[in-house]
Amino acid sequence: MIWDILSFPFKLVGNIVGWALSLTGHILGFILGLVLLVAGIALCLTIIGLIVGIPLAIVGAGMMLKSLF
Repeated sequence: MIWDILSFPFKLVGNIVGWALSLTGHILGFILGLVLLVAGIALCLTIIGLIVGIPLAIVGAGMMLKSLF
């Protein structure tokens, strides 16, 4: 009982740091997905780039959706 009271500040700091790292990972995943999506769409503007652009846009959209949910 007393140990829970004494260790509460350390657990609280650990939870806040874990939450911040998780949020940072989600934001970075979303930004990387957005970059891949835009690059895929840009490649789709050329006929030759369609082969690489469509899968790249799909992967980017998937990363963005995974980062949101």
